[in-house]
Amino acid sequence: AAELAFALEPLPPGERPPPPAASEEDARDLDAYTLAKCYFDLKEYDRAAYFLRDCKSQKAYFLYMYSRYLSGEKKKDDETVDSLGPLEKGQVKNEALRELRVELSKKHKARELDGFGLYLYGVVLRKLDLAKEAIDVFVEAAHVLPLHWGAWLELCNLITDKEMLKSLSLPDTWMKEFFLAHIYTELQLIEEALQKYQSLIDAGFSKSTYIISQIAVAYHNIRDIDKALSIFNELRKQDPYRIENMDTFSNLLYVRSMKPELSYLAHNLCEIDKYRVETCCVIGNYYSLRSQHEKAALYFQRALKLNPRYLGAWTLMGHEYMEMKNTSAAIQAYRHAIEVNKRDYRAWYGLGQTYEILKMPFYCLYYYRRAHQLRPNDSRMLVALGECYEKLNQLVEAKKCYWRAYAVGDVEKMALVKLAKLHEQLNESEQAAQCYIKYIQDIYSCGEIVEHLEISSAFRYLAQYYFKCKLWDEASVCAQKCCAFNDTREEGKALLRQILQLRNQGETSSTDVAAPFFLPASLSANNNPTCRVPPLDLSSPTP
Repeated sequence: AAELAFALEPLPPGERPPPPAASEEDARDLDAYTLAKCYFDLKEYDRAAYFLRDCKSQKAYFLYMYSRYLSGEKKKDDETVDSLGPLEKGQVKNEALRELRVELSKKHKARELDGFGLYLYGVVLRKLDLAKEAIDVFVEAAHVLPLHWGAWLELCNLITDKEMLKSLSLPDTWMKEFFLAHIYTELQLIEEALQKYQSLIDAGFSKSTYIISQIAVAYHNIRDIDKALSIFNELRKQDPYRIENMDTFSNLLYVRSMKPELSYLAHNLCEIDKYRVETCCVIGNYYSLRSQHEKAALYFQRALKLNPRYLGAWTLMGHEYMEMKNTSAAIQAYRHAIEVNKRDYRAWYGLGQTYEILKMPFYCLYYYRRAHQLRPNDSRMLVALGECYEKLNQLVEAKKCYWRAYAVGDVEKMALVKLAKLHEQLNESEQAAQCYIKYIQDIYSCGEIVEHLEISSAFRYLAQYYFKCKLWDEASVCAQKCCAFNDTREEGKALLRQILQLRNQGETSSTDVAAPFFLPASLSANNNPTCRVPPLDLSSPTP
């Protein structure tokens, strides 16, 4: 709230609203409340609750209940540290939750809870895995106290899809716009999120560092790395001591292998505050980029000691264990990430990769499908799904996946090659040739000429295909291209000799097969697939 207020123009003195008047109960409980608040700030929660036990005001009642809740959480964390194995850790519970639920539900039925009380009641219900009841309570809390961002954030963690979001009756307030932008980012509906943030900027929040950081995170999510990096650099100029979201910034620097910039960021954050979760993640990314994976994992573990519910650290630690070939630890880390946030596609994708290494295709199929449902327009998930179906010999489903990966905009430029190889396996030579032609077009159009590994095999296949079709001109063009690559040079020369020999014998080029060299009809520019498609509905056995 303070960040948003700072981003706005200050109000003239005459227009400032007066502070809310204190009630009689607030005045009576003021001394006890002030004392308890001091104990609360010192993290002496039981002591704070003891001095608030007889207070009657809403404010004091919330602090009393919240102190009891945090006391239970603190005891749970202490027990978790003392417990031996991962199985025991899962069994440690906050003992205060059931009592708090009983007391708060009585107050709720009597309609005696204010916005903060409703928020706490919702948190207790969520902790007891009563998600449906928790959502209703958080919606009520947002209606009673719309400016309490905590209630909106809790609600955000419980919403799983857009349909569920539409079904909620939310208060019509400006805070709802911030909430919708946030939830759209979480649900990977990036275009809608960016539109919301733009409308908030137009409404007067153009200087808000919170909005700038959220826009950068949104671009990071759609892998527009250059745009995200430039926004983060701008944010660093405006707020040089900011630590929030800097772990996302470090992920971008890592992807681009920008070692000096990542090193500078890590040193800079270390100077500001080395015991922050984000700082530990940035340092972990720095060591990971230097291929010091044990050291990187150590820093991600340190981050998780500071905050066991920090999602990014669990996922990154899973990646490090994968690099260290420690699959069981990687699986455990990814599972923790999913426990914290079921919408984290990276953790589902990581689990799929881990089970792929363990040669368990049924399992990795299940996890890749979950990742694909969360990111229906991410070609990497679709290519991984296709590879899985190929291993399970479900070639029709594999073809669907590779085609869809190409349709949504293939990031790694591998979908068409894999599709072509599948057509080769199934002796569908015409379709295979069309895929290879389109693949070569794509590679040459984006300037990655001769850099790509599969381009030589594409030319080799096309040369043989045109040779079989007796299209000597096209075959010789492809064979000449083959001579430019080490692995296909000899085959290209041999084919050129054969073509020359046949031409000398008087063999004419065939006119029966209409196979134009660089523009097959089914894959022409006018027939490009659409960019936005719904998730695949692939029915197949799952574990």
